[in-house]
Amino acid sequence: MLSVIESVNNVVNNFIWGVPAMICIIGVGLLLSIRTGFLQIRKFPYAMKVTLGRMLKKREASDGALTPFQAVCTALAATVGTGNVAGVAGAIAIGGPGAVFWMWISAILGMCTKFSEVTLAVHFRETNEKGELVGGPMYYIKNGLKKHWHWLAYLFSAFGVLTVFGTGNATQVNTITTAIDSALYNYNIISEDAAPMLNLIIGIVLAGLIALILLGGIKRIGQVTEKLVPFMAVMYIVLALGVVLLNIKNVPHVFGAILAGAFRPASVTGGAVGSFFMSMKKGVSRGIFSNEAGLGTGSIAHACADTRKPVKQGFFGIFEVFVDTIVICTLTALVILCSGVPIGYGEAAGAELTINGFTSVYGGWVSIFTAVAMCCFAFSTIIGWGLYGTRCIEFLFGFRANKPFMLLYALVAIIGATMNLGLMWSIAETFNGLMVIPNLIAVFLLSGVVVKLVREYFSDII
Repeated sequence: MLSVIESVNNVVNNFIWGVPAMICIIGVGLLLSIRTGFLQIRKFPYAMKVTLGRMLKKREASDGALTPFQAVCTALAATVGTGNVAGVAGAIAIGGPGAVFWMWISAILGMCTKFSEVTLAVHFRETNEKGELVGGPMYYIKNGLKKHWHWLAYLFSAFGVLTVFGTGNATQVNTITTAIDSALYNYNIISEDAAPMLNLIIGIVLAGLIALILLGGIKRIGQVTEKLVPFMAVMYIVLALGVVLLNIKNVPHVFGAILAGAFRPASVTGGAVGSFFMSMKKGVSRGIFSNEAGLGTGSIAHACADTRKPVKQGFFGIFEVFVDTIVICTLTALVILCSGVPIGYGEAAGAELTINGFTSVYGGWVSIFTAVAMCCFAFSTIIGWGLYGTRCIEFLFGFRANKPFMLLYALVAIIGATMNLGLMWSIAETFNGLMVIPNLIAVFLLSGVVVKLVREYFSDII
């Protein structure tokens, strides 16, 4: 039975994250870019000025809302995760250095897609029974499209609920236990026989923390993410930059390999990766999977922001993709490629390749850092996806379903800490991709609303 499920899932997964789906995602991003006059490039300096300026403003949000900074941190909490460490390594191993170039291309178009998603989420949001602001793809489908499209909102929410337990929770907890176990093994603190009991304890502790944060409401989620996300991002960026600076002589060669490998991967990988389409597919899919542009989930967090200007909050979508993919994913790629660690092109690879890049420069002590970084990345993803799942379940069954869902979501952490999750990860990734379909249809149909809101915004500030 399991083999049948795995076979069916592989077929669906290969389509969802395959060439047809990527063409759709890139196509919508390109359409939005053209209709807004490539806003993400034309107004990039303005976007950075607006977002960074609002981050530095210390103010309290109204009841049931987040500050704009807390909203972007909550969204980044879900996107900046283990994919930035393990996913980029896998893309380079299977697609060659050229995959990084296509990752950049997907990010440039993804900036406009995410800008549009956030703008629509704030524009069409509602206030729930508890007085909290709620929004996202299901709400801009419900409030922005005609009634015969509303089934897309329920489809998105259903896929969202099915996704969060795997992608957002169990697999992330499994990453935390693996990172802690590896660090303790390296220093001979525990034996492999003691690992199962330790993992169970970690799972129980994490379940308690997750429940405490989520049951505390949107305010507590914002308070946690606004402290955790900047800390983990800065820590990772500083140490990654150290690797690049200590290998600065390799940087020109690495960028040359990225550009050459984008169109002629065989020339860089020695023939191990010979397909131009494989390089493009891995780069684009990894970029999309990392920054979630086209997925619509990030807009759920942004809809909670205490702001009256949808377009102004939309610029945080541009900032978010820039930080996640252009900055953090690129630095991960440079750590791997500049450090000179052996890469088995054409073979699957994960976080161990990135970790090898760090340890080859800093030494074995950095395994402690990688364990801490992976734990922070994974835990922040759990919190961010916890919010997304709560909003999806609320849309389907009403506000009363929230607390039972949160408790169940927290308890899944124990399963993630103690079980092998290979198939669950694959199934969750498929549901993750299925969320793209209803969201992209809605964003495509509402692209005219985005253009109208952008024109009105800039006409008001001139």
